[in-house]
Amino acid sequence: MDYISTTPNYLSGVIAEIGHLINEMSPYLLLGFLLAGILHEFVPSTLYTKYLGRPGFRSVMLSALFGVPLPLCSCGVIPTAMGLRREGASKGATVSFLIATPQTGVDSIIATYSLMGLPFAIVRPIVAFITAIFGGLLVTKFDEDEVLVARRAEPRIHEHEKKEEGLLHRLRNAVEYAFIEMMEDIGKWLVVGLVVAGIITAVVPDQWFTVFQDNSLYSILFVLAFAIPMYLCATGSIPIAVALMMKGLTPGAALVLLMAGPASNAASILVIRKVLGRRTLMLYLAAIVGGAVLFGLGIDHLLPREWFTATLTQKAACCEEGSGWFSIMCTCLMIWLLLNALSPIRLWKGHSGHCHCHEHSHSHEDGCECEHGCECEAHEHAHYYIYKVKGMHCNHCAANTQRAIASVQGVKEVSVSLEQGEARVEGEFDEAEIIKAVETLGFTLHKESDCEH
Repeated sequence: MDYISTTPNYLSGVIAEIGHLINEMSPYLLLGFLLAGILHEFVPSTLYTKYLGRPGFRSVMLSALFGVPLPLCSCGVIPTAMGLRREGASKGATVSFLIATPQTGVDSIIATYSLMGLPFAIVRPIVAFITAIFGGLLVTKFDEDEVLVARRAEPRIHEHEKKEEGLLHRLRNAVEYAFIEMMEDIGKWLVVGLVVAGIITAVVPDQWFTVFQDNSLYSILFVLAFAIPMYLCATGSIPIAVALMMKGLTPGAALVLLMAGPASNAASILVIRKVLGRRTLMLYLAAIVGGAVLFGLGIDHLLPREWFTATLTQKAACCEEGSGWFSIMCTCLMIWLLLNALSPIRLWKGHSGHCHCHEHSHSHEDGCECEHGCECEAHEHAHYYIYKVKGMHCNHCAANTQRAIASVQGVKEVSVSLEQGEARVEGEFDEAEIIKAVETLGFTLHKESDCEH
């Protein structure tokens, strides 16, 4: 009876904590997403591949420098990094990119400032940058192989056409990428982070963490135990880190969660081992764990704790005073965007530059899924091969799969659907090359059917 009577109180407490967190984060999240969209639209992808080919410090440093501001989720960074590898990036540069990119991003840096304050917002990208360089140099020293010859690869989708588009059109593309595609990619994990943080804050008793309170080493080891295998995105990890600090864990342990959580998870570990090899995986994990622990202990023992806890105290005081109208408006907009991204019925679909006419396919009696009514004239009377792609989790996964298939000789047209897990390919090509190109990204592909349209 006591449990039943207290359950509504727990539930209301969790909801109140989630509401408080999203109200604090929403203005900064919206700004971060917008800046990420602008970065994606106006910075050409060729900039990333141009300087990363030769092994050495320069390519490793540039990979870390490119990766820190990029708004890629923890699953999206894997195919992107493997795509860089296929296009000629060295192993050291690839690992540097793999470490730096998921730990930060322009959106997560701004969101970190919103909940955790300026010290954390400054330290987080610096630690990611240094750790990425360290990991890249480890691989360059102990596991670098010959430089790959870059394969023919298309630039980011229709990138050559972007230069001819007007400023307003490109700004619209940036907004749609930020608030549709990015929301689809990380919206679910952001909600998971908010819910977990709400449960920890409102339900978990403080005495559960007594052994970790003010104990830097125990706090860090505790966080590492679940941060390494667990999937955490850079933005979704922020409210969880705040909740753990409120329960007594040290700022260093919070930093370890922010760094080790997004940079490693079971899926990325398997893909890196498969594509880059066991030794590279060991060096990759050693750099992440070593860097996170070293900097976590450094924050706890070398810097004033008040730098990292003062913001939490201020936020608690502000919470009692209520929220302003601007934060409430941003929260409403943020909730609407999350609902749009996560619900099956989209309130705002945007305008895509790709032909996704395969989404309107229907099955015939022979089992071949042929498309009709496609508006792209280039697709008329063409012969297509339909492939199932397993392992894609976000729009970046689909974009990199499309780019990898397009790089195979003989491929004329390719369209990839994340929702259906399919790739539709036109041309005369070696099917083994298609399979190999997709597997280098960590995905698997098998033929579903071939159709004539």
